[in-house]
Parts: sequence; structure tokens; C-alpha cells
Amino acid sequence: MLSSPRKSIKKPMFKHHNLFFLVIVGVGLLSCKAPAVVLEDQQSTDKLPKIKDKELIDRIDSLSRIEPKTFYSKLTVSYKDLSKAADESEVSLKTSIKIVSDSAVSAIITYARIPVVTALVTQDTLSVVNKRDRCYTVASLDYLKELFGVDFSYENLEEIIYGKPLDYQLSQKYFVDNDPHHYSVSTHKKRDRKKPDRKQRDDLMIQYHLTDDAKALKQTRIWSLEDATEVSVVYLERQQVNGFDLPLKVEINIRTPKKSLVLSLLYERIEVNEPQELIIVIPDSYEKCD
Repeated sequence: MLSSPRKSIKKPMFKHHNLFFLVIVGVGLLSCKAPAVVLEDQQSTDKLPKIKDKELIDRIDSLSRIEPKTFYSKLTVSYKDLSKAADESEVSLKTSIKIVSDSAVSAIITYARIPVVTALVTQDTLSVVNKRDRCYTVASLDYLKELFGVDFSYENLEEIIYGKPLDYQLSQKYFVDNDPHHYSVSTHKKRDRKKPDRKQRDDLMIQYHLTDDAKALKQTRIWSLEDATEVSVVYLERQQVNGFDLPLKVEINIRTPKKSLVLSLLYERIEVNEPQELIIVIPDSYEKCD
């Protein structure tokens, strides 16, 4: 059940971009700043058993279809902006998230056990209530592109929370990387990633890494050569909840020409397919945030 804000708000229209995102960072930055651990790429030294290309691509496809009807979790969120001084980014946040799949995501962010931000993300709109400053923001999801320099879709938000392959498209042709130490599937061949032609330079390149047993998603890497932007999402630990394979610990790096961000998510409690009520209220006394 979705509850409308008290203020009368005209929702901006959202033009979908088939690119990528990071919303949980955006919600956190609208309220305060926070710390993280720098992501390290883990290299495997053992050769893995050979699996047919079609089986690996089919596995990515099947992982993209896993989705509970509703979702709830409490998370510890740590964030660091590497482009700023260390003393400006040392805060940890507690967040509770509710999802009605394909509809909306709500979040309550607390700092020192006090709720400081509530947020609601729908298919076309981001609404944020800043309780600390007694103000609110309502904008299209394009607002996050302006904030971070990366494009965003609602589907991407659910994908990262559920631990699914980011921006997987059934119509896209995928290629299995010839790497005996990793199971990885990419949108571009290895030679095209290293030396793309003129038409490919503005492509969004995506690479999915599976776990060593090829049963779960281990990492998604997304980058653009044209604007030197890269997002890396690593699922360090996963957990089984009512038959769903979901994240337990996630680390994310976002690199753009203007920003370098690191985010860590720890899922402390998860409920799936239980009734969830998504509500956001904007008090009449609140003004628009600057």
C-alpha cells in the first residue's frame, strides 16, 4: 500500500535510460556523509572446470529473473567520498528498506539511532524528507545523474538490492570471456573492450562474474570509455532466505571524472514475500531543500 504525501506534488516525468545507477548512495548523500573500505579485486589462482558458453549465459539469464514479490531488510551502510578529505567522510548509517517489486522502494535512514531521512523511489520519482533540516526534495530519477554523473533506472535499484545482474537485457548479445580462473560474461568481446572502434567508444560495457561454482553472481562491472565512468559491485557474501539467494555483504566502487565513491552494505535482517506498507509523509511545515 502506498500512501501519498500531504503536500500536493506534481511528479516529473522520467525518461528511462538503459544505463546504470546508484540510488542508495544518493539517498545517503541527501542527508549526510559516511565511511567505507576500499574495494580490492580478488584474483583466483586455481583453474575452474570448463562449462559451456551457453550454460554460463543461461545462468546469468536465470539469475536476472529471481525476484521476491516484497522485500524488507535492515542494513548498515558505510560510505566514503575519496575525492574529499578524510575528516569529511567518517559516518556510518543504519537503513531499513522495504520493496514492493516493480512498484516502489522506501527507506528510513537513521544516524545515532535517530531517523534523519525518509525516502520513496517509484518508477519515475525520487521523494526525500530530510527531518534534520526540516525540508524535502521531490525530483525525477534524472536528479541522480546530475548528482553523480551516472544514469539511473528504478529497475537498477531493485537489481542491486536483490543482488541480480545489473542492466541485463534479454535482447543483448553476450560473450563468455576465455579466462580459466573466472566465469565471466560480457557485453563486448575482449578485443573490443581493449581497442573499441569509433562506434563502440560510446557503448556501455558490462561484465558479470559468477562464483566459482557458477551458481550465483559474484561481481558486476560497468564502465564507459567515452566519459571514463565505472561502477563495480562485488557481492562478498550471500545468504539463503526462504529459497532466495540474496546478498549479505556488498561493496561498491563508483568512479567518474569528478567523483570516486566507495559504498559498503551489510544486510542484517531480511524478510521476503511478507506484507509491506510503503509510506512517506511530507509535513506541511517543511520547505523544499536547497
